[in-house]
Amino acid sequence: MSANSKMSLAVHVLTWIAFDRRGTDKEVGTSQRIATSVNTNPVVIRRCLSDLRVAGLVESSRNGGWALTRAASKITLLDVYNAVGDGEVFGMHASPPDAECYVGYGIQPVLSRVYARATAALRKSLATTSIADVLRDTMAEFEAGNPVEALRGP
Repeated sequence: MSANSKMSLAVHVLTWIAFDRRGTDKEVGTSQRIATSVNTNPVVIRRCLSDLRVAGLVESSRNGGWALTRAASKITLLDVYNAVGDGEVFGMHASPPDAECYVGYGIQPVLSRVYARATAALRKSLATTSIADVLRDTMAEFEAGNPVEALRGP
């Protein structure tokens, strides 16, 4: 089983759009330019942008790119999760457990309660972080690693 990466992709896309590029040749946020940052096909980015548009987080801009519909500080990771989430964080068995078994009989109601608490904690945590927070921390990582200097060489 692999982790669902739709959330990470959507946060990356929104953070890329939130980054201020005014006055550069990369000002217009096209799916091609965003795909370069994500290192994926622009079709993947367009699908993600479609979900984000339906959720009211992005809109196509007059210049042919994409823009946030509100300030990055007003878009939380919970907003993103709600836009791209595939329902429940944790799922139950694909087939019902054996009700004649002591464990099989009680496992789903117990797990349902545990999962409900975990999901509530996740949603509460996501609500405390904005796209602006992610952008700020991403820029700090970039500056700490100083990759521009590393690319220039000796």
